[in-house]
Amino acid sequence: MDTGQGLSLEQIRAFLEASDEVAFEGRNREEVYGWVNRVLEEHNYGKLGRAERGLLRRYVEKMTGLSRAQATRLIGQHLHGEPVRPKAYRRHRFSARYQRADVELLAAVDAAHETLGGPATQKILQREFHDYGDSRYRRLAELSVAHLYRLRQSRTYRRQGMDYQPTRPTAVSIGERRAPRPEGRPGYLRVDTVHQGDRDGAKGVYHINAVDEVTQWQVVGATAQISEAWLIPVLEAMLAQFPFRILGFHSDNGSEFINHRVAELLNKLLVEQTKSRPRHSNDNGLAECKNGAVVRKHMGYNYIAAPHAAAIERFYEEYFNPYLNYHRPCGVPELKVDGKGKVTRSYRWYATPWEILRQLPGLAQWLRGDLTVAELEQRARRKSDTAAALEMQAVKRKLLGSFVEKRSA
Repeated sequence: MDTGQGLSLEQIRAFLEASDEVAFEGRNREEVYGWVNRVLEEHNYGKLGRAERGLLRRYVEKMTGLSRAQATRLIGQHLHGEPVRPKAYRRHRFSARYQRADVELLAAVDAAHETLGGPATQKILQREFHDYGDSRYRRLAELSVAHLYRLRQSRTYRRQGMDYQPTRPTAVSIGERRAPRPEGRPGYLRVDTVHQGDRDGAKGVYHINAVDEVTQWQVVGATAQISEAWLIPVLEAMLAQFPFRILGFHSDNGSEFINHRVAELLNKLLVEQTKSRPRHSNDNGLAECKNGAVVRKHMGYNYIAAPHAAAIERFYEEYFNPYLNYHRPCGVPELKVDGKGKVTRSYRWYATPWEILRQLPGLAQWLRGDLTVAELEQRARRKSDTAAALEMQAVKRKLLGSFVEKRSA
């Protein structure tokens, strides 16, 4: 509000007469109060006569939209020598009866008596003042039981009276806690475990699901137990089924993967080991998605006894994994980032993991030394997609049927 600076009283009078039907209003209190302060100081309001004061008052009311009472209050503030500016709001508060020293004294009493109940503590406070004459307990001797519990919840009491020991997680130096960063390179695996249930206290078979993040190349294995002695041979066989070099191995924080035997195996292969972070549920989301869409879909949820793990492992290696990687199309996500940074995924291209791998630039540099692109293409061309699926389904039905027959016998 710069209008009005430098105007004489005669100009102000002419302005008011010409703008009877026009109303003005300030945009905020700081701007209005600052403008009123400048106008009053410019015209030296305290030395004006009665007529000039009334003229300037009407001018202030006209330009700011304030009521007569509000304008009178601001002018009175100026006459008392105070600058016209908004006053900070101060909420009304009742004075605290129990001071910081009282709360600390209550915390000391509770520490000495191992935090008794409210009535018992109240009795102790009263006895300290009335029976033993300790003047420090003068106010606490009148403390009610209800307010005693409220003081125990105060910040001062909790700092003074509680010995807080934060949880100390077990330090595990195996694996780095972060999400993998493949940057378009194959060989960064997401690994998870699927359990086939329990029966009569006996554990069922465990499926080990490993999925490459970039190509979605998937290898599934089976083991009777997830202890180190059983798991290491299965992991070695699974890693050998990937056509490219393994660069990263990411899992959750389960002890079946976060142990020294697995770490030794991965170090021997020069594989980077990472593990999921807390409160980041998508760190291993790809493997968990494949758990339901692939493993559970084909193997179901019914109990399968652990001794069948060897037969399931042969089925996976000879039929199931080749079907998944050469004949089963997957949705390839296309990432889009909007102006607010939100990432959305759309699936417009469906391809088998081999087709996704084949279109990567410089594919030959990522393959294992004993494999060529022509050899992988020949494997993909041996059967059609439907023929491979029918063959896999026939073997799977026979395999699952053998489990039912042995169970009934």
